[in-house]
Amino acid sequence: MKYQNVFKRYELKFMLTQAQKRKVLEAMEPYMALDGYGRTTIRNIYYDTDTFRLVRQSIEKPAYKEKLRIRSYAKARSDSPVFVELKKKYDSVVYKRRLSLSEEKAMEWVDGEDHCQIKTQISEEIDYFRDYYQTLHPVVFLSYEREAYYAKGGGDFRVTFDENILCREEKLSLEADVWGTPILQEGMVLMEIKCSGGIPLWMTHVLSEEHIYKTSFSKYGTAYETIIFPKLKDEKNFLQEN
Repeated sequence: MKYQNVFKRYELKFMLTQAQKRKVLEAMEPYMALDGYGRTTIRNIYYDTDTFRLVRQSIEKPAYKEKLRIRSYAKARSDSPVFVELKKKYDSVVYKRRLSLSEEKAMEWVDGEDHCQIKTQISEEIDYFRDYYQTLHPVVFLSYEREAYYAKGGGDFRVTFDENILCREEKLSLEADVWGTPILQEGMVLMEIKCSGGIPLWMTHVLSEEHIYKTSFSKYGTAYETIIFPKLKDEKNFLQEN
């Protein structure tokens, strides 16, 4: 499957109930279809510094923020294709650069054990990012079940639904099974609208009719605030008391 390696778009997030998701799917049916990945379980390994600098900056909602992750769309093997993704957001616009490598080569590169086998502007950007944040290492595994849809009539309008979002701090491997702590309220669905321009009128109608409103939700940010930071705080308190 051919893949896109450069993105510039808006990514709007909405929190839905299962009933609202069904209504949106009904409205989408004439206009959208499942994309090439269809329904998948996405696995991500997020990288951060020793002090969790990237996620802490992101939580503060600055005008500019960035992150690095490795993603697979299925349980990987060492020779499976995965994506190394550098994602930046400035003034509400998302810029994403990614390269496809084997899982083994991707991990060796991002972990600093080897150079990237593909020399491109994107690999140079990621190398600069790694050099700038000197203590980058894998910190969290995030997985979720995704349905992804594209516009039948062409264009870059896309809609995704993410459910069963799980987080863990151990077994940080795309070759591992999916398990972890849920970070999404039971029965809820995270919908993302991805586009470079306006939202189609039929979509704005169903959002209005179902009282669905744009929200701010970061998977890694939520994992940090609800799981990682409380543990760090407890560890700090323990050390101070002992």
